[in-house]
Amino acid sequence: MNKQIGLFGGTFNPPHIGHLLIAQEALTQLHLDEVWWMPSSTPPHKQKDNEVSDDQRIEMVQKAIGNNEQFSLSLLEFERSGPSYTIDTVRLLKEKYPQVAFTFIMGGDMVHSLSSWHKIDELKDLVEFAGVGRAGYAVDHHWERYRVKHVEVPIIEISSSFIRNQSSVGQNIRYYVLDEVWNYIKENHLYGTN
Repeated sequence: MNKQIGLFGGTFNPPHIGHLLIAQEALTQLHLDEVWWMPSSTPPHKQKDNEVSDDQRIEMVQKAIGNNEQFSLSLLEFERSGPSYTIDTVRLLKEKYPQVAFTFIMGGDMVHSLSSWHKIDELKDLVEFAGVGRAGYAVDHHWERYRVKHVEVPIIEISSSFIRNQSSVGQNIRYYVLDEVWNYIKENHLYGTN
């Protein structure tokens, strides 16, 4: 049987407990062998935040995944230049690991934008998609069109942008992120922390 790997992409700026729940539930519910966390280098759909460096985002992901033997960090998107199109990443992975079956894990908001993804018709033939429900984004025809598997995760309205905004106005963000990440944010004065 081929190894089953989940690909969990994102900016992870910062990685928070919602990300960890998604990765763990995808691992369990989809019977994956591992989840590879893939911080994006230059996300095509988002404005890059220049206040936090790529190295700092990578370090925060390392701290978030800790010693979980089924989670690992992939820096593939940093090893090439240009926008981080998923199709390019998946092509490289399929060349490098031809016997591995990949599942791309995403939030429900991303499922609704799949039709606009770069070379989506080719991408859907190379990977399976798994989506996590999110408030305001119903499991509907978008999911059916791309055969997106549904992963049940308790809905916790946390986002990286919420955490950044809270931190920038002096609100405590402890417990939105793991202690290791929280300490790193404080030590490096990220997101307006002193």
